[in-house]
Amino acid sequence: MNKVEEKIKVGLTTLGCKVNQYESAALAEDLQQKDYILVPFNCFADIYVLNTCTVTAFSDFQARQLIRRAHRTNPQAKIIVTGCYAQIASADIAAIDGVTMVVGNDQKHSIPELLLNGNTETCRIYASDIFLQKKFCNMPLSRFFDRSRAYLKIQDGCNSLCSYCIVPFARGKSRSMPKQEVLRAVANLSGHDYREIVLTGIHLGAYGQDLNPPENLTDMIHRIIDQEGKTRIRLSSIEPGEITDELLHLFNKKDILCPHLHIPLQSGNDKILQLMKRDYDAAFYRKLVEKIAAEVIDVAIGVDVMVGFPSEGEEEFNSTLTLLQDLPIAYLHVFPYSERPQTLAQKITPKVAESVKKQRAAILRSLNAKKREEFTLRFLGKNLQVMVEKIKDKKTGLMKGVSQNYLPVLIDKPDLSALNKVVIVQTEDIRYGELYGKIVHG
Repeated sequence: MNKVEEKIKVGLTTLGCKVNQYESAALAEDLQQKDYILVPFNCFADIYVLNTCTVTAFSDFQARQLIRRAHRTNPQAKIIVTGCYAQIASADIAAIDGVTMVVGNDQKHSIPELLLNGNTETCRIYASDIFLQKKFCNMPLSRFFDRSRAYLKIQDGCNSLCSYCIVPFARGKSRSMPKQEVLRAVANLSGHDYREIVLTGIHLGAYGQDLNPPENLTDMIHRIIDQEGKTRIRLSSIEPGEITDELLHLFNKKDILCPHLHIPLQSGNDKILQLMKRDYDAAFYRKLVEKIAAEVIDVAIGVDVMVGFPSEGEEEFNSTLTLLQDLPIAYLHVFPYSERPQTLAQKITPKVAESVKKQRAAILRSLNAKKREEFTLRFLGKNLQVMVEKIKDKKTGLMKGVSQNYLPVLIDKPDLSALNKVVIVQTEDIRYGELYGKIVHG
């Protein structure tokens, strides 16, 4: 047996958000540094690690499916379940056949050590009260082995307690990475030739409020912009009330900050927004989006919207539909309401039938397709700054990339020297619903 065969094989997979994806990448790097071999999760492995999501009931179902699939693939393997579902339902997961260890978000970073030291004869649970966590847990990461764009988690947890959302119970209170650590992490990723870094968090706009002295997201971005000269910065989701005039001014200050904002709406009806415990009304959201579109050049605005929240009737849904039809947005992410344990929305009635949720979701997904097409057509025949990705487009086999305003772009004529770089692409056509063009600079 050669040395490669003697090494322990680990299959690692991730469900859920960019924060989970960042943490999985950091965990993968740590495991590799400790001499484990990473293999695809659907392959035979000695250890399976599943980083879970619990934002919907379907996320929980997916996790249970993957656990059982791993156990069928190798009944002798150790199965480690971590992430948000593990934090919320550790005992339920521990009862699933084949699970060796359940590790909450508060101890996710310790998985390599737990594998070395843990007694795995019976299932062990490593999870405590997440609300007791006071400090940001940094999981250092030097590179993403399968991504051209890097994620960087700079914030964790959420203090908002929206009535439908289980995330605070899985992630705890808002906690932030100290500013000097953020700057070092950005410089490290930039030094490893990442030309785009996505700043991410559970409640990104709350960044710095827990630090001493307090910081804020806009000042942090300003420092990053001043430090970086060649790596562009993109923001993940940010709440409506946290988009300030100062932040908007940064988008036009330098092209290093990508003109792309993902702003959760959830509902366009004031009654439903109040029941959701959101801190804005539809008029505020409309005014904000219109202001952003007017002030930030070529901005892409994405929206999260939920259908079927308890007591949402036809009138309430039509308020949401009308608002979204009117707004200058680039795309929608549509979510049917999913009842979650521990949340206040469980007690709100009347409930909306699943069939009605599906109908309303289909209507909004049709609107999403229309909005995406309209936004894409605006840039046909124009030059775009495109971050060229390592992986080719599956449908066409062409090189592909992402523009500064989050448009997928297919690239004519392969040029391997452009990989992992930001180049200027002149768009000429639309193929398979995506812009198509050629590199004219860079």
